[in-house]
Amino acid sequence: MNVNSTNSASMQSEINVTPMIDVLLVLLIIFMVIVPVTSRGDRAAVPLPPTQNVRPENPVVLEVLRDIQGNTEFRINQQAVSTEDLPARLSEIYANRARRILFIKGDDQLSFREIAEAIDIGHAAGIDQVGLITPKAAEGL
Repeated sequence: MNVNSTNSASMQSEINVTPMIDVLLVLLIIFMVIVPVTSRGDRAAVPLPPTQNVRPENPVVLEVLRDIQGNTEFRINQQAVSTEDLPARLSEIYANRARRILFIKGDDQLSFREIAEAIDIGHAAGIDQVGLITPKAAEGL
C-alpha cells in the first residue's frame, strides 16, 4: 500500500475564470437593456407654470366663512346660501356645465375639517375637480 505522493502533488487545479466573465458580461448587458424599460411610478399631472394664467370661463367660487355667532356660512359667487340649500344649489349650477370645477376660498378662522366638509358637499353634488384659493391666488383673481 505504497502511495506515490509525488504524482498527486504535481497535479494542481486552477479555476478557469473566462466563462464566468462571459456570463457576467451577458448579465450586465441584459440588465442594462431591461432597466430603462421598466416603469418607475404613476403618471402625475404637472402643474402649469405661473406665467400662464389659465382661467375658467365662469368660475364658481364657494366661500366658507364664519359669522359673528361662530356658525359656518356659505356664499357662492358672493351670494349667500344656507347649509341645507348648498348641495341642491351646486347641483343646479353644474347641471349644464361640461367642466365641473369648484374653487373654495376659506376663512382664516376655520379649521380644515369645515373646509373638507365643503369639499365633500361639492363632490356629492357631482363636482369633478376642487381647487383651494390661497391668499396669494386671491390677489391674482
